[in-house]
Amino acid sequence: MARSVSPIVAFDRRELMQILSVYGRKVGAGEWRDYAMDFLKDRALFSIYARVSERPLFVVEKNPKLRHKQGQYMVVNQQGRILKRGHDLAQVLRVLDPDLMVVG
Repeated sequence: MARSVSPIVAFDRRELMQILSVYGRKVGAGEWRDYAMDFLKDRALFSIYARVSERPLFVVEKNPKLRHKQGQYMVVNQQGRILKRGHDLAQVLRVLDPDLMVVG
């Protein structure tokens, strides 16, 4: 019998390009060193690290269940505090690099 596979939430190509644009700039500046992506049943996570062995500095989260409420995108800091939440990923990412204009 075939098992039904639960769909997962993932970043699409446009979203990933926006995130990697900010990430690349910060790596170039020597502020960030590594990242990890997790695709779960209810949300997708892009975790940003200064060093490989520590907790993430920031997590960019996509949670489609919040799409019609506060917005499906958010950035959370190392302490778990939500720094920015919204419907537009480019605007949410500005909390990580305020001088950068992310084109989507």
